Amino acid sequence: MFSFFKKEKRIKIENPKSNIEDLIAPGALKIEPSDLRIGKKYVRTLFVFTLPRYLTSQWLSPVIMWDREMDISIFIHPADTKIVLKNLRKKVARIQAQINEEEKRGKVRDPMLEIALNDIEELRNILQEKSEKLFQMGLYINIYGNSAEELDKIENEVRALLETKMIYLKVASFRQKEGFNSVLPVAENKLMILNSLNTTPLSSIFPFVSTSLSDNKGILYGVNLHNNSLIIFNRFSLENANTVLFGKSGGGKSYCVKLEALRSLMFGTEIIIIDPEKEYKYLAEAVDGTFIDISLTSPHHINPFDLPKPREDESIGEILRSNIATLVGLLKIMLGKLTPKEESIIDKAITETYASRDITPNSEINEITPPVMGDLLTILKGMEGAEDLALRLERFVSGSYAGFFNQPTNVALNRKLIVFSIRDMEDELRPMAMYVILHYIWNIVRSELKKRILIVDEAWWMMQHPEGAAFLFSIAKRARKYYLGLTTITQDVEDFLNSQYGPPILNNSSLQMLFRQSPTSINILGKTFKLTEEEKIILQGVKVGEGLFFAGFKHAFMRVIASYTEDQIITTNPAQLLEIEKAKKELEGIEK
Repeated sequence: MFSFFKKEKRIKIENPKSNIEDLIAPGALKIEPSDLRIGKKYVRTLFVFTLPRYLTSQWLSPVIMWDREMDISIFIHPADTKIVLKNLRKKVARIQAQINEEEKRGKVRDPMLEIALNDIEELRNILQEKSEKLFQMGLYINIYGNSAEELDKIENEVRALLETKMIYLKVASFRQKEGFNSVLPVAENKLMILNSLNTTPLSSIFPFVSTSLSDNKGILYGVNLHNNSLIIFNRFSLENANTVLFGKSGGGKSYCVKLEALRSLMFGTEIIIIDPEKEYKYLAEAVDGTFIDISLTSPHHINPFDLPKPREDESIGEILRSNIATLVGLLKIMLGKLTPKEESIIDKAITETYASRDITPNSEINEITPPVMGDLLTILKGMEGAEDLALRLERFVSGSYAGFFNQPTNVALNRKLIVFSIRDMEDELRPMAMYVILHYIWNIVRSELKKRILIVDEAWWMMQHPEGAAFLFSIAKRARKYYLGLTTITQDVEDFLNSQYGPPILNNSSLQMLFRQSPTSINILGKTFKLTEEEKIILQGVKVGEGLFFAGFKHAFMRVIASYTEDQIITTNPAQLLEIEKAKKELEGIEK
């Protein structure tokens, strides 16, 4: 190591003229007629050569907001009004002479000449009145790719964006070096390919635009870091109200979701939360909600055999078949892998268990008490070939796990905010507990149509098992029909997206938020969301509470903001929580 540093020192002495340019310059530069190759990167310069008669405002914004790596330079050169007016007079004379000549020859009038004459006369008037000025504008775009083929693809895409507005681009053929230098941030127009524009159309090129995400009926999510506008959005205005949040631990996911829940309550939306770490307890207490602690020793129980109240458009048979299929999925998680024969036995046993309580496709279920897991065990013990299944189910009925799985339901969703905490549930049982809770919630959602948000924190617990993932996907797919918005939160991005049902859940979520990411997960997220290299870098270094907000085809960088009171209710910062707890104890001491 010593000799290495000594060598470096000697090099600096031998090259006293070395400067910062030598350090940042690429190793090689190859100039082709239609692109440049800088190291391993390909670059191509395009320029605008034709503009329509009328330019709409913000016509350049689709290109600026396009999720591709590119650089854009706009050069604006003021023109001398006296010289311009002199040239316009000459042009008017030529066009008028051409029109007169064609009239003498008896030709049909040319509307293009008349339009050109009117446009020039109008321009002369506004220049003479000094209400506007004339400018020469050059617009150059550098696009980047890893190959010439990729450059061709990107070029076609950017052409398509602008040609719909009658704006046409060309490649700076045999002038790529000048084009590249023109786009560098040194304010030198080496290409000098210009279009004439007066003040009004020139103002339409205003480049500092960003996606606006505002809705008068929505809630405040945060501040758009592109333009400091407010992101006020109504998730129920999208094709579905489902949301997915990805981010590493401590990135601000739960903080954002709590804030959304708190503000949604003010609009009459009911909030139901599955909380794996008791993070939402203080929020439930602050808004007079219900906090339900689910564990083996908890007094709160949920019976997976419960049936929802039938809606007018549903039959008892449909409800029963749906519930039996859900119970089969639960038992697959509880008992482990089942053979086709065992699955058939379980299906038949559940049907007979319901029948033992007079619950059949033709019965009335409003006044009937549903069976419990112990009833299923009794049926299995009496069935031929079900001995092994009964033995595996025993511990959930009379064994160590009986406290949760073999009890009638004694909880109710009668508040605006309900939190189910599973922190004290054993890790092995968490996927089963989440499944049972989701099944219970889904039965309530199906029974009564209300505006609701269901939040599933740390959803990767459910995604560990195909049956749990499939059930979560079925809720995401059907939630819209019941006025429900499903919020799925996870920090294990790879496990979620590599799951069979992870991408379908994401595709059925119109709202997505990406908070701070780890280097190990950024590549799979970049591929899934088509992030640029800059966005990948930003997501690995953003502050807590900052991230990308995707709503349909719009997205922006967002910072979550909360008032002081909101922050005190929803914070998960351990230091802040200790201060709040200390303040509460001091207040209690003063009151005593």
